[in-house]
Amino acid sequence: MSVFEFMMLVCFGASWPFSIAKSLRSRSTKGKSLVFLCLIELGYVCGIVHKLVNNFNWVTWVYVLLFFVVGFDIVLYFRNRRLERGQVLA
Repeated sequence: MSVFEFMMLVCFGASWPFSIAKSLRSRSTKGKSLVFLCLIELGYVCGIVHKLVNNFNWVTWVYVLLFFVVGFDIVLYFRNRRLERGQVLA
């Protein structure tokens, strides 16, 4: 277990709740990049795989949590894109 790895994840992951709140409030994709979000998601997948293969510990669950948080932001991106295009959400 690395305290520094955990702290890196906490510091980096602290921005996602703010990003999600902005997406929910603005109902817009302005300032969002789907490519960026997907690259971050891929990074978390790689971190999870590394932890599962080489060094499974409780920090693995932080990667999993952040994977789902970024995934939610991606879902909001598509919702907001539909709203911008004037499509009715079911």
